[in-house]
Amino acid sequence: MEIVIKSNADAAATLTAQLIAARVRAKPDLVLGLATGRTMEAVYTKLAALELDFSRCRSFNLDEYIGVPPTDKHSYRCYMDERLFDKINIVKTNTHVPDGMAPDLGAEVARYELLIKEAGGIDLQLLGIGEDGHIGFNEPLSALMSRTREKALTPATRRQNAGMFGGDPDRVPKRALTMGVGTILEAREIVLLATGPDKAAILAKAVEGSISAMISASAIQLHPRCKVVLDQDAAGALTQRDYYDWVFQNEPEWQAYR
Repeated sequence: MEIVIKSNADAAATLTAQLIAARVRAKPDLVLGLATGRTMEAVYTKLAALELDFSRCRSFNLDEYIGVPPTDKHSYRCYMDERLFDKINIVKTNTHVPDGMAPDLGAEVARYELLIKEAGGIDLQLLGIGEDGHIGFNEPLSALMSRTREKALTPATRRQNAGMFGGDPDRVPKRALTMGVGTILEAREIVLLATGPDKAAILAKAVEGSISAMISASAIQLHPRCKVVLDQDAAGALTQRDYYDWVFQNEPEWQAYR
């Protein structure tokens, strides 16, 4: 795992977009794992502005609310269409979001896992981190080998996501479909982006603390190709910042991004 600390949230989003762009240029048929949330909006704006060729790419989103139609403005399908897919030349049928309206949710999660497998697996998985340390909707006590499945959302997650529902946590759905931690770890590369002071304490636990099902993001410590991109605020509780900065300044891989 490598941790890169940028001066502010915009710089962190820029670096994240640059990393994704580099992978798309190197592999035009890249399979992307995508995340939602306010942190990702700047990344998608920057990606769209780069005018990359996404025509051969495929994508799989981490999660979707149960009971929210894809045409609803609160759905993650709508989020992705508005913030990225409608602004790039990706083929819409190659973009996949779990179907929270499926009549058989068990069959839907099995279908989603199969789609990822048939695509050859995810090349690059983009992640955020929740204030309780979740990735996707893998809430505390999610098994580190879990697969795509239905999950109940904690009150903390619903409060955190209330901004997309007019600020009312009671309007946030109580359940969602999510890729499992095990599914996420099978991606060939992971980039986790976190910004803001609210993420500092949990981020430090996730990357410098013990691996625990209580903090599903801590599982990224097990991944052989994981990059964590932060702004100064999100990095505020880290204890090894001098070393992380040294690696960024000296590793040849990062030369193009310095």
